[in-house]
Amino acid sequence: MLTTVVLNGYLGVTFFFVLSGFVLTWSARPELPTSTFYWRRFARIWPAHMVALLVAIPVFYSLAPIAEGSFLKPFDLGILLLSVVLLQAWWSNPTILFSGNPAAWTLTCEAFFYALHPWISRFLVPLARRGALLLAGGVVAYAFAYRISVVLWPGSWLADVPLPIQRLPEFILGMALAWAMRSGWRPRIHPLVGIGSLGAVIVLQVVSNRFFGAVPGLRSIPALTNELFTVACGLAIVALAAHALKGRRSFFESKIQVKLGEWSFAFYLIHATFIYIALRVFGYQPAAWSNLAWFAGLLVIDLVAAWALHSFVERPAERRMRRWKDRRDQARRDAALASASA
Repeated sequence: MLTTVVLNGYLGVTFFFVLSGFVLTWSARPELPTSTFYWRRFARIWPAHMVALLVAIPVFYSLAPIAEGSFLKPFDLGILLLSVVLLQAWWSNPTILFSGNPAAWTLTCEAFFYALHPWISRFLVPLARRGALLLAGGVVAYAFAYRISVVLWPGSWLADVPLPIQRLPEFILGMALAWAMRSGWRPRIHPLVGIGSLGAVIVLQVVSNRFFGAVPGLRSIPALTNELFTVACGLAIVALAAHALKGRRSFFESKIQVKLGEWSFAFYLIHATFIYIALRVFGYQPAAWSNLAWFAGLLVIDLVAAWALHSFVERPAERRMRRWKDRRDQARRDAALASASA
């Protein structure tokens, strides 16, 4: 049971994709040049990604012969360069998909989402609240239809659709919900209901696997876990956002939660590397209550590494890169004003 619950940790990526679309759309300013938006996104993710990649290479790669069953990979500069430019997730081959820092495949999806965001926004902005909600419902329906199609025809070309395209509905859902709220929508969903829906999906998945694996219809529920969790993410995000807009505080606004949120991207980038360092040093530790001390210790190490990556790479690099672009934008505006007044 514990192992089944822990294996659902990958759903954190789903939450991040939905939240990313929501936050970027909620904070979007129409006067911001598209080039500046792209540069800020690049400054936000690439410097920390590169440092995390350099740390990961000696952990996951070897120049020596590799034993069968090892997680080590043969060094291949061409494949690693795909990770540098965030293109690795356009291939389903695990050697490419999980190349470099294995966690960084999601950055290929994010880079794709960032590239599309200004253009999706041009379609989204003219929509009123109802239109944005219809779009949200539409992308959810599409996501379920796609997953059901893959389940029904597992050998078809549908299973080979690249991950950035597969996961795009999650990002658009976040965008649509944010625009609906910017247009005045205030859902009456208690935060506990929103957060509880996340747990409910996990419980449903675990129960379905354990008790209904042989029941026609119900045995397909685990295959829809990501889509069900996507809906739950939307519910949780809008419930908490509406709660905050009413001037009410929540546990997630505490200082420690805010600080952990600031470190979260760095934590994501570095966590797999330190997990596999521990595997190389101590060997595999099975998921059991008696081994919680191992996981707690590893969590502390990951948090310290995340703090260091955020404090000494991510934050200072982003600030310097943003200041550089802001100065260029200001110089361009000053030159345009001078030309207009001449």
